[in-house]
Amino acid sequence: MAPDMHDRLNPTGVWFFTDGLDTAQTRELAAKVEHLGYSALWFPDTLGRDPMVNAAILLESTTNLIVATGIANIHMRHPGMMKQGAMSLAEMSGGRFLLGLGVSHAPMVEGLRHLRYERPLSAMRSYLEQMESSPYTAPPPADPPVTVLAALGPRMLALAAEKTAGAHPYWTTPDHTAMARESLGPDALLCVEQKCVLTTDRQVAHEITRRQLSMYADLPNYRNNWIRLGFTEDEISERAPRFLDSVMAWGDVDTISARIAAHTAAGATHVCIQPIPVEGSGSQPDWNLLQAMSPTGASL
Repeated sequence: MAPDMHDRLNPTGVWFFTDGLDTAQTRELAAKVEHLGYSALWFPDTLGRDPMVNAAILLESTTNLIVATGIANIHMRHPGMMKQGAMSLAEMSGGRFLLGLGVSHAPMVEGLRHLRYERPLSAMRSYLEQMESSPYTAPPPADPPVTVLAALGPRMLALAAEKTAGAHPYWTTPDHTAMARESLGPDALLCVEQKCVLTTDRQVAHEITRRQLSMYADLPNYRNNWIRLGFTEDEISERAPRFLDSVMAWGDVDTISARIAAHTAAGATHVCIQPIPVEGSGSQPDWNLLQAMSPTGASL
């Protein structure tokens, strides 16, 4: 791990789907996130822009911002190609690229891509070992790119601690953060995603949370993790208020800040704020929320 990554990641970053934006808008987004003082911008690997290409756009649009995949799907790329992309981005950016890797989900891998999905823990271990042994002959970065795993359960967290710099949990709670920190040990990176909605209207917050969950609630990796956290199948399926309030941070700025602080107190190195807008298409983040929570107090 690059020795200064803990120092370069301040307590908050931004997590956002950039695929709804064209290249010019993507550049503008990155520049605004950096201007507001967030230390990192995380983005997913879905069905849109290639994540390595997207990372290059984001890195070239900024000077200090860390750009992180949250996550790059290991089933989509040969380990050698993943290493080539990560090493290239780390070298061109002076170490500002952070590689988040994950096994994704069977419906995405088998259902949409028609690829084999089995034994995710073994698949990830083998993938990391193949990445490590793969040759790379271009000028290397000063430090190898930092890698973290999309880890939720105890065994994947243990693998993250053994083989990488840490973990990037998604759709979790401060209770999970505490469990993850215990599994990872005191020194690993723990970069936790937290969805946030700036509204004090409980009905609106719950409706937005239900819409967000429609994409995720039936994916077994997330569902199993929520059950491990103490939610019942009925609470998840019926979108019970206790469940909705636990996985979404909503309210005024102070209330949302308190949730972020709870993750930090539980052991998070860095909390990736996903700023879900109350209105609009969702192609842009909630800039009001990001401005209000700016680590430096900057404004747009």
